[in-house]
Amino acid sequence: MSTRRVIVADDHPLFREALGLALEKALGQVDIVQAGNMDELQQVSSADSSADLVLLDLHMPGVQGFSALVYLRSHHPELPVCVISANNNTKVIQRAMDHGAAAFIHKSASVEQIREVLNTVLAGDIWQPADDEQADPRQGELEVAERIGELTPQQFRVLMMLAEGLLNKQIAFDLGISEATVKAHMTAIFRKLEVSNRTQAVLLVNQLAVEAPENSAAAFSAG
Repeated sequence: MSTRRVIVADDHPLFREALGLALEKALGQVDIVQAGNMDELQQVSSADSSADLVLLDLHMPGVQGFSALVYLRSHHPELPVCVISANNNTKVIQRAMDHGAAAFIHKSASVEQIREVLNTVLAGDIWQPADDEQADPRQGELEVAERIGELTPQQFRVLMMLAEGLLNKQIAFDLGISEATVKAHMTAIFRKLEVSNRTQAVLLVNQLAVEAPENSAAAFSAG
């Protein structure tokens, strides 16, 4: 059996380690690449063309809502993304699938369930819980996702920092670029998002927000 290479993106180190053990039991030989925030996820997904799939938490530093999923599907369409979350809201699950997830796995899933899901995805199919309520995708949200997907990696970082409420000078400092470069990125972002100011851009990003998890007692995180 060939070794599978899996990117595990979650901001909780203990959960990443636990999931790695579950993956070894489910898939046999597996090479785990970890990412604890959006910057690390961008780096490893761009640097590692041999990855077979991504296991993505919905709540990580440096990203808003479904934005990380939208980014991966836009920049790495060949890489299947399985959302793994403590959120069991059927609307959240359906929205994740609408945004291109190959599967939605609850963090309480057994090794047997994880094996079933991942083997389905690795075979090139989509896996979705059979009892999920099917809902029509919100067209406006999908259009926003398409626009955000057109952003370059650096523009995406700037937009996420903008959504966190950072000022231009703070963004410039954190990214190691000039304020003039930040403003140039902002101009390009506004054009691609078809907005005219920061407030409108943030409102668009908020359309991809994930509702608070209903199962607050889930292990490790509410992601």
